[in-house]
Amino acid sequence: MMGRYFAIRIGRAALTIILVVTFAFVVLRLSGDPALMILGPEAPPEVLAAFRKAWGLDDPIWFQYLDYFGAIAKGELGRSMRDGRPAIELVLERIPATLALTLPAFAFKVALGIPAGIYAALHRGSGIDRAVMMTAVAGFTVPSFVLALLLVLVFAVQLGWLPSGGQDSWRHAILPIATLSLGGAAVLARFTRSAMLEVLGQPYIRTASAKGVPWRKVVTSHALPNAAIPTITILGFMVGTLIAGAVVVESVFAWPGVGRLLVVAVANRDLAVVQCILLLVAMTMVTSNLIVDFLYGFLDPRLRTKGAHA
Repeated sequence: MMGRYFAIRIGRAALTIILVVTFAFVVLRLSGDPALMILGPEAPPEVLAAFRKAWGLDDPIWFQYLDYFGAIAKGELGRSMRDGRPAIELVLERIPATLALTLPAFAFKVALGIPAGIYAALHRGSGIDRAVMMTAVAGFTVPSFVLALLLVLVFAVQLGWLPSGGQDSWRHAILPIATLSLGGAAVLARFTRSAMLEVLGQPYIRTASAKGVPWRKVVTSHALPNAAIPTITILGFMVGTLIAGAVVVESVFAWPGVGRLLVVAVANRDLAVVQCILLLVAMTMVTSNLIVDFLYGFLDPRLRTKGAHA
């Protein structure tokens, strides 16, 4: 059962990556002519034609598609049309800057969101519960770019405590990390509270309490482990979006990471760079969801039985 369960999940993950890459390939080639974006519409027709021929843009789209997947199979992700460098090199150069924001932000999301959700669930209906949920709703509904601009306005413009952009020191990372953290913490708080309330309403919780088991032990030994199972889902999603979620924040704060590189590459129709980043994002998200599926299989044997027949 275990082998079949995992084999099905791996097959679905591989199919998802293929579909994402195919969708990105088609959309990018329908979105505009890279020759015009890079050379400009005033370039002579023969120069544009030579550029398209050099990069294979004059081939039929089905041939370009097969050629692209053949290159991926060989471990080749193409070269930037702007400077001729391998696309993977450009992306790998930016990953450390992105991880310098996203990893601390993820840690703060977990440290803030999960305890807040648990505390709110254990004090349901109290003033603290309402305050936590109101804060969570506000953090969940405010778009990241609006939150980023508000933080810049308050802490950089009005108070002058922090820089508004760049990457010159650790102080430049505070506002981007805060922007990435607050929204995710709000989502975690709401989700954790809902999961805890659902578990606390189960019969086995009432049975344990009726048997005289101390409430603290009921929470730590029965409620928290069972509430953790659905919470893993949202955590897996957040891990998968570490890179994709930084696109807006890196653009607002002029942070030289993968997200900002993606925005520039899309604007310039630098196909190889865009495809490389999208492939990286897809693999990150699929891998994190695959790990979540594996954890589900280990934590809840019932899912292995159901998943083997899915």
